[in-house]
Amino acid sequence: MAESLLSVEDLTIAFDGTNVVERLSFHIKAGETLALVGESGSGKSVTALGILNLLPPNATVAGTRRLNDSNLATLNTRQWNGVRGNQVGFIFQEPMTSLNPLHRVGRQIGETLRLHQGLSGQAARARTRVLLERVKLPRVDELMNAWPHQLSGGQRQRVMIAMAIANNPRLLIADEPTTALDVTVQQEILALLRELRDDYGMGLLFITHDLNLVRRHADRVCVMYHGREQETGSVKTVFDTPQTAYTRALLAAEPEGRPAPVPSAPPLLQAEQLSVSFARPRRGLFRAPPPAFEAVKPLDLTLRAGETLGVVGESGSGKTTLASAIMRLVTSRGAVTLGEARLDQLSGKALRRQRHRLQMVFQDPYGALSPRMPVFDIVSEGLRFHFPHLSRAEVSERVYQTLADVGLPESVAARYPHEFSGGQRQRIAVARAIIVEPELLVLDEPTSALDRSVQKQLIELLRTLQAKRGLSYLFISHDLAVVRAMAHRIIVLKDGEVVEHGNCADVLKAPRHAYTRQLVEAARLG
Repeated sequence: MAESLLSVEDLTIAFDGTNVVERLSFHIKAGETLALVGESGSGKSVTALGILNLLPPNATVAGTRRLNDSNLATLNTRQWNGVRGNQVGFIFQEPMTSLNPLHRVGRQIGETLRLHQGLSGQAARARTRVLLERVKLPRVDELMNAWPHQLSGGQRQRVMIAMAIANNPRLLIADEPTTALDVTVQQEILALLRELRDDYGMGLLFITHDLNLVRRHADRVCVMYHGREQETGSVKTVFDTPQTAYTRALLAAEPEGRPAPVPSAPPLLQAEQLSVSFARPRRGLFRAPPPAFEAVKPLDLTLRAGETLGVVGESGSGKTTLASAIMRLVTSRGAVTLGEARLDQLSGKALRRQRHRLQMVFQDPYGALSPRMPVFDIVSEGLRFHFPHLSRAEVSERVYQTLADVGLPESVAARYPHEFSGGQRQRIAVARAIIVEPELLVLDEPTSALDRSVQKQLIELLRTLQAKRGLSYLFISHDLAVVRAMAHRIIVLKDGEVVEHGNCADVLKAPRHAYTRQLVEAARLG
């Protein structure tokens, strides 16, 4: 289309002869946001990489790709280098893996300016400062000299955006730019992208699996399933009158339902005046050390048998540190009691004997499983450690039964983690945790890296396991829709301090604290 900034027609991408994207067509105008949506594996990211010729050598790309009436299929390597980072900016999903950990922030942005604009020295530094201010980062001079690991997730994403817009591109591709970010940070990042789009007149290709974000921030939407276009149209048309069963299923995949009422039961977990602080390094040999950083300020909490306690708050609020203190993975002050055992007074073998009673499921299903072990060994490792008297046959029986409990067939036992989807890996992680028959399961952002439809499946699985096994959950999340579907009670953390607590439904319906109201408004719970 002549008026289109980017026009894609009949795009087909194959790896070693197997099609992963088939005859996909869409267009983007200047100043417009097109959302490319679908579950993991639908071909969204591959489409973006294929448009820019960033796929590995075993990939073939067919179809028409035009940018500003230029045929991208005919470009040579030198011409591609002029397009990528210059006419087209790219924001990747995980900024920590996209930024060089060995270079400071200012140098990485300056490299983009040097390659495409020939700027160096003071000119590059001045432009870098302007870009960081443009993406609304504080303490710009300090951040220019910071390493990527010293920044929060939201700050790293803003640095990636600054790099992407450094050369005033006509098209910006944002691939899951808000995954695993807090709801408030999500809104800030997307509002910033919308503002930059309008100010620079860019086209924006927004890749996501979160339909709530699409509803609020996109003009048009293209729905993909297994590499094929399901439907394309304005956000209002597609959301109000979806034409395909798949789109209707996506729209219906929001976390739903509420946890079953918990029967009256004695407390299983109690924390009294629990706090965690970290020493700060000295700034000089003869200077007094600065005050310790209080990651978790003294707090009390109680969790009954069979109950779910939700812990919510932004990144840096102390959620994971609190979980680590309860698990006795970091040094803390205060009492932690599990049943009759004072965990804070135990160490060594005495603490290890209690470990099977409380288990943890981590946020990242990709990094939490050993890539060198088959599923059978991953799931059975804790069982063999805590119950060494079991025979090989008994171990096998328990492994297969636990896999069945989390909805996986026996055949997965011989396979390795890389052969599974994110949702399947998280089920394996849950199986590894529950096989040792814990009383308490600490779930640290277990759904943040998953599609909404997979999140819904995992929530239903966790509720089923809780009812069947009488498990107690400490459920940590920044996603209030998921917390509402899982938790009986909730505590809200801000800067390591509990600012609100109570019945989950009551707190989310009528929050009293301004910070909680901010979280609920950002989530826009229906």
